[in-house]
Amino acid sequence: MSFEPFLLTPIPDHDKIDVYLKHGGYTALSKVLKERTPEEVTQEVINSGLRGRGGAGFPTGRKWSFIPKDTDRPIYLCVNADESEPGTFKDRELMLKHPHMLIEGAVITAYAIKCNRAFIYIRGEFATEAHQLERAIAEATEKGFVGKNILGSGFDLEITIYRGGGAYICGEETALMTSLEGGKGYPRLKPPFPAVSGLYLSPTIINNVETICNIPHIMNRGAEWFKSMGTEKSTGSKIFCVSGHVNKPGNYELPMGISLRELLYEYAGGIKNDRNLKVVIPGGSSVPILTADKVDVKMDFESLVEAGSMLGSAGVIVMDETTCIVHAAYVISRFYQHESCGQCSPCRQGTLWMYRILDRIEHGKGKMEDIDLLLDICNNIEGNTICPLGDASVPAVRSSIKYFRDEYEYHIKNKKCLVQLDQRFE
Repeated sequence: MSFEPFLLTPIPDHDKIDVYLKHGGYTALSKVLKERTPEEVTQEVINSGLRGRGGAGFPTGRKWSFIPKDTDRPIYLCVNADESEPGTFKDRELMLKHPHMLIEGAVITAYAIKCNRAFIYIRGEFATEAHQLERAIAEATEKGFVGKNILGSGFDLEITIYRGGGAYICGEETALMTSLEGGKGYPRLKPPFPAVSGLYLSPTIINNVETICNIPHIMNRGAEWFKSMGTEKSTGSKIFCVSGHVNKPGNYELPMGISLRELLYEYAGGIKNDRNLKVVIPGGSSVPILTADKVDVKMDFESLVEAGSMLGSAGVIVMDETTCIVHAAYVISRFYQHESCGQCSPCRQGTLWMYRILDRIEHGKGKMEDIDLLLDICNNIEGNTICPLGDASVPAVRSSIKYFRDEYEYHIKNKKCLVQLDQRFE
């Protein structure tokens, strides 16, 4: 496939502002401030079809347009850099290697929504990335791309880095805002939605790092250029984070709609040790698994839903034939039980029950009725919580039972795994 990556372009020292400027950095910002109104910028992003790259896939320009036109309150931009979804590591690389791309995109976004105060909420463990961003903001401020009267346009923007405490829940946009305000990272009921009443009860736009990094390129090259990649409804490129049993794990920026087979076998080097593919989780641990017979599915929002899963954050977790599916579901359930904020009873109790049941099945103490009990718990969690964490805990368990019920039954009957240990850890 002939495709030139633009988000992950490998340019040495691209994190330095002089190198970024040499390769066309901040030209999009200069053009926007000189030639475009905020409304025109928003319309260009709407026309591009860019959808959120954090997981939900909501149209970015449309989200911006929800900011009330007659508000007398300050407008805020929050860049969600709290990358916590298991199997996802794209935003970390963007911040580490291309911090100025993120900053330029954030300034353009702030201009489009008429915001003068932006926050980058970054995962606490990302210490190096936070330092990169702090240095890049200082460089950009010194050059006049951030701060007062940017490039003589009269537009002001202050950007603040806020380091979180490492809680998965704070990747959810309303929990992020609560944490940013100094409270415990509890999600909020919606409506009201953040664009109307968000941070400090003011209109707020929250966009993912990868989403924001697309903005300078769209403004430089135009909506039609962006739409020329991908599919009709899933436009542009996407960074796919491939991990697990592949020969070349890593981040791959490719057009939306590439097949899973091409991603795994042409880019990620195929399955490790020439083993057979068993399952793939295509969008981070919070989406349903896909069995090996779905390997020709196209990697875009619509195609993956039709195949019974979701694109999510595009964290592609690959498991070969030596994987015990019960063990995989057990590990995933342990993560969601640990990361539940505890605010909602279905999530607080349900994730704990799922983990305990899977723990006893995994360790040879399960009962045959436990399988249907797990499905019953899934049904009682899904759709009954304030935020999507409860829903996110369900797909791996439910889909693993749907496709591999025989492995659960074998575990319970024989008190051991269908896949022998010498195979699993060879």
